[in-house]
Amino acid sequence: MPNAAPDHRQEIVLTPLPRDPDWKGLGPFRLEGAWQVTSRNADFGGYSAILAVSGDEFLALSDGGQYLRYPRPGASGPVEIGALLATQGVLKHYRDVEAATRDPRTGTFWVALEGRNAIIRLGPDRQEQAARQIPEMQGWGSNTGPEAMVRLADGRFLVLSEAFTGWSEAVRHPGLLFARDPAQPGAAQRFIFTGPIGYRPTDMAQLPDGRVLVLMRRLLWPFPARFAAKIALADPALLEPGRPWRSIELADLSAPLPVDNFEALAIEPDGPGSVSVWLMSDDNAAATQRTLLWKLDLRLADLPPRQSKGRGEMLPPRP
Repeated sequence: MPNAAPDHRQEIVLTPLPRDPDWKGLGPFRLEGAWQVTSRNADFGGYSAILAVSGDEFLALSDGGQYLRYPRPGASGPVEIGALLATQGVLKHYRDVEAATRDPRTGTFWVALEGRNAIIRLGPDRQEQAARQIPEMQGWGSNTGPEAMVRLADGRFLVLSEAFTGWSEAVRHPGLLFARDPAQPGAAQRFIFTGPIGYRPTDMAQLPDGRVLVLMRRLLWPFPARFAAKIALADPALLEPGRPWRSIELADLSAPLPVDNFEALAIEPDGPGSVSVWLMSDDNAAATQRTLLWKLDLRLADLPPRQSKGRGEMLPPRP
């Protein structure tokens, strides 16, 4: 009997999950909604990055080099699942998208590929414009490469590796600062990011006040895989040569919360002084894992006050 043709129907199903807005561990966040996302499409799943591309639409990017365009929960609009990169059919090593960031003014976006340790720039039409393997990432492991990336409002880029800086390390992670588009030639400045012990950065996005939320994940148990996550806060204004870039833990996302392998984070303005924070999980194509979507509400006034800069010269702004 011949094998059935792959299913490519353009649809997803969002199933609301039970939630308690007063769950402990959320810190300044309030869980507004949680959904399990499913689809019969053969290319669905494995999402490691999410971008808010319009008021009612998101673009999720997978570690298989696929994209999912879909409307926010409660909104109407088309669903589209397809190939993002021209490297389809080659090894996953060449199309493993783990991070993405976007220029909201132009719609241009950038993706970071683990394995290749490369960054690709794409236009609003998802067509590739430029690509470059990053020399400063060549010491990063094939499975611990660029996992979190953000384009700051001033045009600079920050990229974090999920690796720790050493075998006995459980806090410090390598990072790079780019003064301009990393898909174009130019040197990056190295730094060290410090986060909650035992957790690895998986995504980050910038708040309206200039600070950055960093999503961090920890594998609790391998078979079947169980995960916990944290959300940390870091201030790019405190980046200084020779000093670690420190973060503050804001939220602890663990059972009994409906959690999985959270790897994607996006921030949207939601009225004066408030933002919506969206999280998405990577199901790793595993039967025991789920693609989850969360919506968190955050009032900026509920964040800790900004820290003062220590001694030392600030890292350079965009020329």
